[in-house]
Amino acid sequence: YLSTKRGKMEKLLTELRLRGFSEQTIKAYIYYNKLFLKYIKKDVDVIVEDDIKKYIGYLLSEGNYSAASVGLVKAALKFFYDEVLKKGIVTLRTPKIDKKLPVVLNKEEVSRLIESASNEKSKLIIKMLYSSGLRLSECINMKVDDLEFNEKIAWVRGGKGRKDRMVILSEKLAKELEKYFKDRDFQSEYAFPGPKGIMSSRNARKIVTNAAKSAGIKKKVSPHTMRHCFATHLLESGVDIRKIQELLGHANLQTTQIYTRVSKEELKKVI
Repeated sequence: YLSTKRGKMEKLLTELRLRGFSEQTIKAYIYYNKLFLKYIKKDVDVIVEDDIKKYIGYLLSEGNYSAASVGLVKAALKFFYDEVLKKGIVTLRTPKIDKKLPVVLNKEEVSRLIESASNEKSKLIIKMLYSSGLRLSECINMKVDDLEFNEKIAWVRGGKGRKDRMVILSEKLAKELEKYFKDRDFQSEYAFPGPKGIMSSRNARKIVTNAAKSAGIKKKVSPHTMRHCFATHLLESGVDIRKIQELLGHANLQTTQIYTRVSKEELKKVI
């Protein structure tokens, strides 16, 4: 049983890698499939549609899983049983995910957040997230060679969906970064390294949440909040939504359009 399970999991892993899924997605899909088999206590080969329904039902009623998390579990099971094993058994519908508006800080709050960061490196990370609209993973993976100070741009290599894209650097940030790299007394290929090369996402999150706490900001702030601020503030400044879509690296314009709703909410408050 264990060797069969291991063999099937290896097949799943191979297929995920062949399709070019990110390491984060691969980890999640393997994890949720293992969790499902542990709960259902059956061999992969004898899993049927009712087993899938029973498990999803359990997650919704007793597992304390949000609709978004259940959606991810379903996607992981569907990929394995329907795409890889061709069983066609993951057909159930899961609850719709609540489309909540993202939390956005106003410009004064963003300034306070930056000023409250504990050191220069932390300040620059927050500025980079805000000024370029980067995802957290893109920021911590950014290499010094991907920054073009004269052009005021940076290159995101292999972002979400394995796509490269160009992002903007503000003139002020470009100058500050250039000086920071010249002055630092260590060598690293990464713009913002951690003790072991790449900074951990946990540490980067702590930088933002600690700064928010020090700034007395009561809203729930994370690195991704800076990306929301970047998009909303650009939209409010009159930048075309398709340009914002390009800068954020959204494949679908619909994803970017949520910021038109956020912007309206913010404008209503001003009025």
